[in-house]
Amino acid sequence: MRTSNPALSDKAFETDHRATGDGAMTINGTVNKTGLLVCLLWVAAIFTWEKTFAATDPTALYPWMIGGSIGGLVLAMITIFKKTAAPITAPLYAIVEGLVLGVLSAFMEMQFPGIVFQAVLLTFGVLFALLLAYKTGVIKATENFKLGVAAATGGIFIVYMLSMVLGFFGVSIPLIHESGAVGIAFSLFVVVIAALNLVLDFDFIENGAARGAPKYLEWYAAFGLLVTLVWLYVELLRLLSKLRSR
Repeated sequence: MRTSNPALSDKAFETDHRATGDGAMTINGTVNKTGLLVCLLWVAAIFTWEKTFAATDPTALYPWMIGGSIGGLVLAMITIFKKTAAPITAPLYAIVEGLVLGVLSAFMEMQFPGIVFQAVLLTFGVLFALLLAYKTGVIKATENFKLGVAAATGGIFIVYMLSMVLGFFGVSIPLIHESGAVGIAFSLFVVVIAALNLVLDFDFIENGAARGAPKYLEWYAAFGLLVTLVWLYVELLRLLSKLRSR
């Protein structure tokens, strides 16, 4: 099995034995833990959202974004390389990431009123639409499908990393970050790829449960799914902001 989500790599469910009974990973257990992580992220996001709107100088909230981003990255790396820590690190990651998204969402809402509500609705709409398509067999996670999504995700990652590095030197990649036709097309492409990663995550979680992965991997799988949802939400915000800027 392949997935372009780094949190749900093919080695994630490798175990020395097949777990059984209450000690085995289940789809329902993963769904419940994903719901809990989303709730934790939501509460943390509301906290910094309100602080941003109440602040005399909203830019004073930038340290929350920077610190939260660094903390989220550290927790994500710990979770990926030490999966047994997921029951602790996954909730912490959700909280830290929520702090970041709260500030980011507030800034976007100040510029484009109503954009956050639209992005949230679209994120969950895409989630449930793709889950339905996956469960009904409309979309199947074949090996070619997985390879294609993984390649596209890798390409997007390279573009974003290149853009970040060039930004340190005052250089930006033309067109893709603008609100013109090319910029909107690029954001739309990224949103589609982020959404298709959900299909790969569904498939991987289903297979992990079928293979009798240990119970703690429910937290790990929920963490991986949350990573994709956060990415999808941020990309939808970016796409909507470009459309509203025209």
